[in-house]
Amino acid sequence: MNHMRVECVGKGFWQPKREVSFVEFVQEGHNLFGGAFTWPIMVLRRSALDHNLATLAAFCREYGFEFAPHGKTTMSPTLWQMQLDAGAWGITLATVNQALVAAKFGVPRVLLANEVLDPGPLRWLATQEGFDFSCFVDSLAGVRVLEQVGRPVSVFAELGFAGGRAGCRSANELVQVVRAAKESGNVTVKGVAGYEGGLPDARAVAAYVDSLKQAALTLAAEGLLEEEVIVTAGGSTYFDVVADGLAGQWLPGHRLKVVLRSGAYLSHDDGFYLEHTPFLRVPEKGSLKAAIELWAQVTSTPEEGLVIAGMGKRDAPHDEGLPVPLRIRGLDGKVRNVSGAEVVRLNDHHAYVTGVQASAGELICFGISHPCTAFDKWRVIPVVEDDYRVSDLLRTYF
Repeated sequence: MNHMRVECVGKGFWQPKREVSFVEFVQEGHNLFGGAFTWPIMVLRRSALDHNLATLAAFCREYGFEFAPHGKTTMSPTLWQMQLDAGAWGITLATVNQALVAAKFGVPRVLLANEVLDPGPLRWLATQEGFDFSCFVDSLAGVRVLEQVGRPVSVFAELGFAGGRAGCRSANELVQVVRAAKESGNVTVKGVAGYEGGLPDARAVAAYVDSLKQAALTLAAEGLLEEEVIVTAGGSTYFDVVADGLAGQWLPGHRLKVVLRSGAYLSHDDGFYLEHTPFLRVPEKGSLKAAIELWAQVTSTPEEGLVIAGMGKRDAPHDEGLPVPLRIRGLDGKVRNVSGAEVVRLNDHHAYVTGVQASAGELICFGISHPCTAFDKWRVIPVVEDDYRVSDLLRTYF
């Protein structure tokens, strides 16, 4: 972090006459409202991050699972390291560029939850010393690309479902792919992978998870699995159903390891995941807290019942719901909660807010919906304590 600098043109930072290192900036003890920032700005509350880290770590321990959180959500090496320090087995990623970032920042193990059909990056990733890399495969064409690498490559055979984003559509097809991979000579099949997030409900997910288990049993019966077998699944919406379906030592003759890959849990949100968190089904197993706050200034109150805040599509996710007004910080520094307020529309740099009384110059704190499209809009993100003292700065690499 010593070599990273807060640039004078950094979004949300007000440093027009100087650039300082991240370390220097944090040591200066800035408060979010003390003049070192301008609006809008997105921050993370440390107390919520710590709570969410501990909650998923405890959930995985209860089931005896390993955890490889999906790092594409944040693309922040600092947050990845926090997750590894909390016991994560590795970091899940989605593209070879993301894996390159992880390798450069010393992440020891990456599970790339995607098919890779470009032998150049595969060759580089497979030859990095101290870097445990694996990806998915779901076709004979994919196996042929893996053969071109010329180096040992570890893979997971992916089982999908009709209409899903990838994966073999049947256990028989999966057997063909795994057999071809085993015969290639330089491909090690670590186990079976799946992703249930595109399914409509918990019942459909339970059926799919059972098919994932049956596929692993079929591969074992065909003699196509190693002594240690990893089965991996688990997005952020149904990890409870995945856990119930894959719990226990159900693969005789093999050492079974189950790896969950949820990613959005770390920051959670005030929209999509607030309404879809698995902990709504199993509240006795924990809860998550929204860590992301997006602060924007009221720039105009042009007509009765309409407030315009200086925040828009360039700043906040809008693919799974619009931002949610939470609180207002008055010109006197006092904070008041809001209820019934709603963002009804976003432009590039304007939010149309109804159902709230606010004056020009006041600050509105928004929660967001869908963290996976929030972090990519911010290159540097402050982490704040509950009193809004800045205790860290995160750099993202999208």
